Amino acid sequence: MYKVVIGYPPIDQSKGTPLLSQNRQFQYFNHPTYIYPMVPAYAASLAKSKGYEVVWMDGIAEKKKYSEWIGDLVKENPNLLMIETKAPIIKYHWKVVDELKGLLPNLIIVIVGDHVTYDPIETLDSCNVDYIITGGDYDFLLTDLLESITKKYNLPSGIWGRKEDKRIPWNDNIPVFNDKYKTTGTAVLEHNLDLLPFIDRQLTRWELYSKENGNYKYYPATYMYSGRDCWWNRCTFCVWDHTLNPRGSYRRFSPERLFSEVKHVVDTLGVKEIFDDAGTMFIGTALKKFCDLMIESGYNKKVVYGCNMRINALTREYYDLMKKANFRFILYGMESANQYTLDKLDKGLRIEDIEKRLKDAKEAGLEPHITVMLGYPWEDETMALNTINMAKDLFRKGYVETMQATIVIPYPGTPLYKECIEKDWFQVNPKDYEMFDMRGPVMKIPFSNDRLLKLTRILYSSFLTPRYLLKRITAVRNWNDLKYLIISAFKLLGHLKDFSDPSSFK
Repeated sequence: MYKVVIGYPPIDQSKGTPLLSQNRQFQYFNHPTYIYPMVPAYAASLAKSKGYEVVWMDGIAEKKKYSEWIGDLVKENPNLLMIETKAPIIKYHWKVVDELKGLLPNLIIVIVGDHVTYDPIETLDSCNVDYIITGGDYDFLLTDLLESITKKYNLPSGIWGRKEDKRIPWNDNIPVFNDKYKTTGTAVLEHNLDLLPFIDRQLTRWELYSKENGNYKYYPATYMYSGRDCWWNRCTFCVWDHTLNPRGSYRRFSPERLFSEVKHVVDTLGVKEIFDDAGTMFIGTALKKFCDLMIESGYNKKVVYGCNMRINALTREYYDLMKKANFRFILYGMESANQYTLDKLDKGLRIEDIEKRLKDAKEAGLEPHITVMLGYPWEDETMALNTINMAKDLFRKGYVETMQATIVIPYPGTPLYKECIEKDWFQVNPKDYEMFDMRGPVMKIPFSNDRLLKLTRILYSSFLTPRYLLKRITAVRNWNDLKYLIISAFKLLGHLKDFSDPSSFK
């Protein structure tokens, strides 16, 4: 039987846990976090449903050393390996590919992800990878590629390979891109997500991702994926919005299909909490239908739900319905408290809406979480302090439960990256991708890098007021509440270390 490995090679380094899988913004966490990779998991499940032998090898979540993972791969001796990559570790993966080709000369290696979608030629030039699958539907396209290799089926759009490759039928109408490569062109993202099988969570080792994740309060927990990927689809800093799932490509599962998979994980695995990690969960009639299904079936009493959401997407009426359906954790991208910045980022958000909408969610009984970024080239220290002060005020008023602070990174393929090149905003070589790991700024800012790191730590500490801490402690009602409070405290300490002096991580 044709054997396929879907895996993440470990990255041996001292910076912490690399957040590679299912992560739009790569960084290292000192407090371990493992995020269930949705599209690779669907890729594994779909390939298995088509009769291929599939092996899941996430060496990062398995906490293996690179040498252990390599030894396991050699023992498996697969026909094909698929690796997901991102800009900060792309050069590392080039070395991994070439090493694997030396150990397993007949191994077909496929790379997927946002960075190779942006520039597939760079990776074809830099290592001995066999194929690159571009776009966000690489679960469907991996199976299409397998069918092409094993059954000589025609290739879909979105595949890149080498001109001399005879293992797949490069049709006569597929152009030679240059003297070395062929491609079937830009990926066409029109697949019907409802046709995907449920994720085979035993195959994809779901338990590896069921506990060490700050989005969870109840265990065991897992991720779900209501759509690809964000229906707003415009933020200029979001690499997925401009590579994997560009504007106009948003698709979603039907509420009925999503609910069926929710029931499946609750009934078969005993899942207690689900986080839906689509860039923004669907809204309107689809959200109402999903909530109604949860309520009418009684599954709102069996599982807690969370999701990503735009701050100005919903009214209090919807929040009340979501609470009744047993939604808990709602993650919002606030990003900045400066209207100029929100407009430049194409967030479609007004400053005056932020507090009102978060208040609606909190008063409905939900637990809002905000993400905030610092280090914009156009924001001086006063503007950065505006954001910090708004975050503090939101915590003081009780409208926000938790927060994540990050440094803005202009990933290749985003409009922000292009603007940085055009306006000479980079303080590093824009091809030094390993510097894009959020340990420090890569864009020029109007104040020192050390000051930015300090401001980020201040932002992370902004909710450590006596009033907030007393409120959190007195809100403890059971063991799950206490565990969540303790884990949150450890994660805060880890995040404060994440933004320590970067020289300590060399």
